[in-house]
Amino acid sequence: MTRMTRKCPICGKPRSAEHTPFCSTRCKDRDLVRWLDDGYALPGPPALDEEEGKA
Repeated sequence: MTRMTRKCPICGKPRSAEHTPFCSTRCKDRDLVRWLDDGYALPGPPALDEEEGKA
């Protein structure tokens, strides 16, 4: 039975045990920057405008 090698979600190279689920510190840092820059988002209802939220 062949075990499938999982890939780094950023660059697609094989994962490193030291940096799982990434292949390197570089890819790990790139992922963190995406999170900090709001590069990832979950769908949801639109946020209220500040003026609409005041009653």
